[in-house]
Amino acid sequence: MGEKHSVREPVGDLLIQAQPAVCRILDANLDRAREGLRIIEEWCRFGVNSSQLVNECKQMRQELAKWHGMELRAARDTPGDAGTELTHPQEQQRSSIQQLLQANFARVEEALRVLEEYSKLYDPDLGSAAKQLRYRVYTLESNLLAYRRHQVLLRSHLYLVTSASEQLFSIVEAALQGGLTLVQYREKNADDSVRVAHAAKLRQLCHQYGALFIMNDRVDLALAVNADGVHLGQQDISIALARQLLGPQRLVGRSTTNPEEMQRAIQEGADYIGVGPVYETPTKVDKAAAGLDYVRYAAENASIPWFAIGGIDANNLNDVLEAGAERVAAVRAIMQADQPMLMTQYFLSQLSRLQTLRSVDVRVPQSYV
Repeated sequence: MGEKHSVREPVGDLLIQAQPAVCRILDANLDRAREGLRIIEEWCRFGVNSSQLVNECKQMRQELAKWHGMELRAARDTPGDAGTELTHPQEQQRSSIQQLLQANFARVEEALRVLEEYSKLYDPDLGSAAKQLRYRVYTLESNLLAYRRHQVLLRSHLYLVTSASEQLFSIVEAALQGGLTLVQYREKNADDSVRVAHAAKLRQLCHQYGALFIMNDRVDLALAVNADGVHLGQQDISIALARQLLGPQRLVGRSTTNPEEMQRAIQEGADYIGVGPVYETPTKVDKAAAGLDYVRYAAENASIPWFAIGGIDANNLNDVLEAGAERVAAVRAIMQADQPMLMTQYFLSQLSRLQTLRSVDVRVPQSYV
């Protein structure tokens, strides 16, 4: 590896003439792949703190470096490269970490595909290595997306579930500005075309602020707008089928109203569950309130992240937290608030304060809020 390789015996003079260009192509794409991997590696190291993902990036970079020998480097002609001054407006800025990572994964995957094809004229072993590396990069991309989504989920203690509103986008953005990191788009009555348009815009907003975007009920619409996951009710498709359709890198949540539904959702592999409705709520007119006893049960028995949901607002938040909740979902409390950003900040401050008190094992007083 890395030693001089001559272009294979040509059928005519054309392949001999092409040798310098082939070497320049291989050199450029080895550089491109290694640079893209290094950008991804830095996020794995400093952004998600995963030694396993960092090691995978580093191994692939080192494998590519073994093929980057002097013959290919000597063919480089940067001043004469017609592509060095070409650019595109989208390359000048990135709106989010996710967009930055996606751009660089695409860069690496395209470079590896070029290496795979042009190496057939130079060294088939390099082509085979590039092909296998490309599959590894696909896997790395899925693993990193899944890892990031789970990390954001674990850090999220407030979950906004939307309701129909003429100010939908401004309310959600205000909540995101207040520190929200998890949003579910829930719209039961709109046409699918409207749902897709709204969901696509909300997903863009969420990713702009580093938040997760979850689609309610509909796996097909979650796929259509590239959502981070789907939230399923008890009457929706199975968690296993949703996972099969969405792939392993996206999140699947499930609503539960009693201990049996909770245990079944956990056994079926839900990433998180909703626990409620804690109080009667117009968004669940057919569901009796599960009450605080179910919250207490979840606090003792749930082994995955769970969100107390159903009629929770600033007036009863203290009771829900006293019952053992560490995460809550809100609908009307934020969607109908006069100042959604401030209400979001209030919820988050109360949840954060509770976490601090519990981390030092301080008894939370009844007058907590």
